[in-house]
Amino acid sequence: MIPPDRKSMILRLAIPVAVFMVVASPAPAAQRKHAAKKAAAAVSAPLSEAGETLLTTYTARMEALAAEIVESIPRIDEARRAAYEKARDAEIAADTALAEVSEGQDAIKKAEDLVARAKGWVRSAGQAARQAEAALNAAQTDEQKSAAEQKLAAARQSKQKGLDALKEHQAALGVERKKYASLEDAIKNAQAELEQAGASTLEAVRNMGIAGLLGSDELDAKLAAYSVMAHATPRGLAIYAQQGADQAKLIDGLLANGELLVQIAVADGAADGNYGKAMEMYESIQKSSDKAATGILQKLALAIALEHAKPIEQRNAEAATSGPTFVNPLDRYRAYEKAYLGKELDPGFDDLTVFDLRFVVCGEEPDEIAAWGRAMLANYRPDHIITDDDRWRYVALVRSDIPYGSQDNQFDEPELQFFQNILKNGGVCGRRAFIGRFLLRAFGVPTIARPQPGHASLARWTPDGWVICLGAGWGAGSTKLAYWKDLDFLATTQGRATGGAYMQVKRAQWIGTVMGESPVHGFYTAHKRLARNEIPFWNAVALYTQRGLIEAATSKTLAAVGEDIGEANLTKEKVEIIEVRLSADDKKITVDDEGVITIPAAATTEPATSDGKIIFMPSNRGGLQLHYERAAEGKEFIYTIDVPKAGAYDLSAMVCTPSWQQNLLVSVNGAPEPVKLSLPHTVGMWETTASVGLDLEQGENVLRLVRSSDGQPKGITIHHFTLTPASQLE
Repeated sequence: MIPPDRKSMILRLAIPVAVFMVVASPAPAAQRKHAAKKAAAAVSAPLSEAGETLLTTYTARMEALAAEIVESIPRIDEARRAAYEKARDAEIAADTALAEVSEGQDAIKKAEDLVARAKGWVRSAGQAARQAEAALNAAQTDEQKSAAEQKLAAARQSKQKGLDALKEHQAALGVERKKYASLEDAIKNAQAELEQAGASTLEAVRNMGIAGLLGSDELDAKLAAYSVMAHATPRGLAIYAQQGADQAKLIDGLLANGELLVQIAVADGAADGNYGKAMEMYESIQKSSDKAATGILQKLALAIALEHAKPIEQRNAEAATSGPTFVNPLDRYRAYEKAYLGKELDPGFDDLTVFDLRFVVCGEEPDEIAAWGRAMLANYRPDHIITDDDRWRYVALVRSDIPYGSQDNQFDEPELQFFQNILKNGGVCGRRAFIGRFLLRAFGVPTIARPQPGHASLARWTPDGWVICLGAGWGAGSTKLAYWKDLDFLATTQGRATGGAYMQVKRAQWIGTVMGESPVHGFYTAHKRLARNEIPFWNAVALYTQRGLIEAATSKTLAAVGEDIGEANLTKEKVEIIEVRLSADDKKITVDDEGVITIPAAATTEPATSDGKIIFMPSNRGGLQLHYERAAEGKEFIYTIDVPKAGAYDLSAMVCTPSWQQNLLVSVNGAPEPVKLSLPHTVGMWETTASVGLDLEQGENVLRLVRSSDGQPKGITIHHFTLTPASQLE
């Protein structure tokens, strides 16, 4: 069954959207460089006399805050602290021992990855060969035949190379597995020792007598204020505040608002420490909308202010002659508010925190392109919106319709925006991850880039936790965030999911800031920059506290999805097909008073139900629509119609296409030569095709249709066909 909330989302997205082309372009390079220099100059701007006074004031305020906080922190017994350090050192030793005996396991994983890539290579080459064979069989000219023969030969050669590589990698994998067999017991023993050592460290942290301190909100406002001031620096605050009374008032208002300070500090603060700019944006949004003061829209406003405190360069269409250099934060808020109030965003949007929302609002896409993304998916693949699978919702388009390969990227159109060109021409892992993240942001779902060696993938939010999509599982990659390794980011999301208990983690980290420590955001980040035993004390307490919360909550780490198609087109995972009931009304063919025949796309004689190649799904135009899968080469679909009057008819179709070079071949009553109905490239919008002539008999007529492609086969979606008597057009 289709959840009513998501089905109605599709209908709401049935909005008149023009083909989004030439929306905006990058500002000239000189302008961008000037903006960058201006931003850099602001950070190092000299202080005026008023600024020096402000610097003294903010510095004194920080010192007073620190004194008050330190006085409130209980002294930790030296013996208990020493017990913690001893337990921590034992854990580090156990971790090192496990790493040493696990080298063979790592070698196996690398060998398995090479085998998987080789299998993907063989599958992709096999698919290319089948497509070339189909094109060869359908060739009508010597030129078409020659081109198809060349593609077929190249595909067969590529497949053989893939088979050779597969054989070589499988042999290497066998060798590594033999080595691993003798290490299996050693690894299990080392893992057990590490788990025991980790438990001892957690117990030592709990025994230090700081549970009451970390569990109390008494110091929250002061700790958050100090954390924000330390991040901004007194000088940075003074540079902003010296600009005028309004700027100074914004900073004073921020530092006096304990509730807001806590919100900001929990969400990891303003980008680049630009708190003045963030508050300027936040106030602007508050003034522009009376809905931004409370609830999820207040969180949205704050997330935008914090994330855009460092300007985000906007990615515009290349062919436009002018356009904004940076994303406009106020416009971004208005766009998301409108989409939220219009119920166009994911149902989970209401449950997001300020921290989560930062990974929604940080996109480089123009806001109108985000609106296009929502409309395109609702038009073309509504099944990807209403699916019950939270892991694949929205991003399943990458699996179904973004072919792996860069051969068509040369046909990118400068009039189209970057993400529209990916939809049109596909791409390798980077472009596929880009459009996946774009669609998630467009529908209000948090997402981050999650690169791994030699491969780009993404991580996304679900109600059950974050999941890796189109790449290897957690532990195989990194992020571009303060949480350097992906496991650091995963840990903070799992810690934050514990709700109010997570404040213990932030309090420990904030106390560390008061004590002069630099923030450390994860154990794996520490491996890159400093040894585990060099993590500052209070930051280590924060991380161990976070680990304890995660273990107590028995947090589940979700397995990666789409790993097998990260660099391939065909998945081995079972793809669920949306279930719809085809009613008599959905299949009713009508004839109006002028003899115009309307054939719903769902009125097929064959197939009678969705079969994976032809899929019926709800349409935002009403009724059902037919989707012809990208990989459904050669699949026929048939209509049997009753024609009231024999004669010449013009056939057209209401279609939605993501790409170009697609056609329908229409055969009438078994005629040997089909008629070619060319499909326009609609960029995911609904459009009526040009018409082609058909001669129909009175009474029963059978129309057989099959997709043909002048280039790489792509999916097509059809709402209905229209047969208009030729006499009506004269």
